[in-house]
Amino acid sequence: MLLSCGDALIDFLPVAAADGGKAMRPLVGGSCYNVAVGMARLGAPTGFVGGISTDLFGRMIEDHAAESGVDLRFATRSAFRTKLAFVSVVNGQPHYAFYDDNAASRNWSYLPGAIPFAQIDALHIRSSGLLDATSAPYSRALIADARGATTISFDPNCRPNLVTDKPRYVADVDAFVGAADLVKLSDADFDFLYGGNDYAAKATSTLAGGSKLVVITCGERGALAWHPRAGAFEVAAPRTNVVDTVGAGDSFQAALLFALRALGRIDANALAQASADELKRALVLAAACSAVTCSRAGADPPRRAEVADALAVLLAGAS
Repeated sequence: MLLSCGDALIDFLPVAAADGGKAMRPLVGGSCYNVAVGMARLGAPTGFVGGISTDLFGRMIEDHAAESGVDLRFATRSAFRTKLAFVSVVNGQPHYAFYDDNAASRNWSYLPGAIPFAQIDALHIRSSGLLDATSAPYSRALIADARGATTISFDPNCRPNLVTDKPRYVADVDAFVGAADLVKLSDADFDFLYGGNDYAAKATSTLAGGSKLVVITCGERGALAWHPRAGAFEVAAPRTNVVDTVGAGDSFQAALLFALRALGRIDANALAQASADELKRALVLAAACSAVTCSRAGADPPRRAEVADALAVLLAGAS
């Protein structure tokens, strides 16, 4: 099983109302929940770790997870309200206003030993758990339990408007990076965290610290990657009619983890021995999934049939 730990919430996306005015459409989302959905829709056994409310919106999330094939056995159910995110799309880029005071996404818990990580192929996490005093200890306990037992994937997916102490936040992110086997950042996240675009230097130091793969996504410019054996390489982004980019990075991350598992390279030691060809094929599938998500409104990762060509290329080389 692949696991993703983080927020499950409801995104309210702007849409045109029937009377010609503006309206907001509720859609199930949340970065790490989207990653779980993306992996499950591609065909991997997938679970979600985090807080889910028993309220109306929480039931929407539960039904959506069941429809997408996401296992919620490790989720924490509570009567706390569901986290809500109101989205404004400016020049194709999403901007968020979050309403999550005392939300279920903050009120989840983890007890050491509660997840059999020896049976888990990979755990994906993001930095949202660092921003809340209630959930941060559980995020750290989860990582401590997982480290050395399974592959850890980390995408900070920064929300600058929520960061009140940037030096501390960057230090915490770097600690998560140091614990991760696979690190993915968007170019916007990199600029917020470290300034500029000296990707190679940061990637080199991250690999030296023990990570097995570093990926920087650059939107329509594709993705860059660094690997201790395969070196540095890049893949192009497919051409697509962009509706919005909500969930694009999550779909990329989901497909990358799915692809590495399909290639037998999800284990950290196996990942370190991956070839450039294998990694490029994995990133091509990731880029294809991201492009499909960009072509429609909201975080809506593709299913296998929608990326059949890229999936066929990936699996043709798997043995």
